Amino acid sequence: MPSAKSATNAQAPSRLIDARIRELRDWRGPLLARVREVILAADPGVVEEWKWQVPVWSLGGILCTGETYQRAVKLTFPKGAALPDPAGLFNASLQGNARRAIDIREGEVIDAQALTALIRPAAALNAAGGKAPAAARKHAQPA
Repeated sequence: MPSAKSATNAQAPSRLIDARIRELRDWRGPLLARVREVILAADPGVVEEWKWQVPVWSLGGILCTGETYQRAVKLTFPKGAALPDPAGLFNASLQGNARRAIDIREGEVIDAQALTALIRPAAALNAAGGKAPAAARKHAQPA
């Protein structure tokens, strides 16, 4: 099978994500696999896609992307600024009006319950046409 980097659009996104996980021969592979597992378990309607050479999870629109960097696995939520984050998972891209991200570094463990608590409202936000209730927007503002 071709690597995720050289894959064509004709290949199933799930297979491309599998290939990407296999290519990561360090801590990032198992971490990306775990994040994927949590995201897919959060809602049975979540769809895996492959865009911009990275895994993308969608449900009525993009929920988040799963980028891998040398020192982090980054989950980027394009509408994250409109999401409540009671567990404080968002730790990157905090200044913008739309996007929020979670950088997970080597040795860190993802809180599955807290990640699920972001995925479900992200799906609800997509279902609502991208408009968050005022209470959620107020709660999502960075400190």
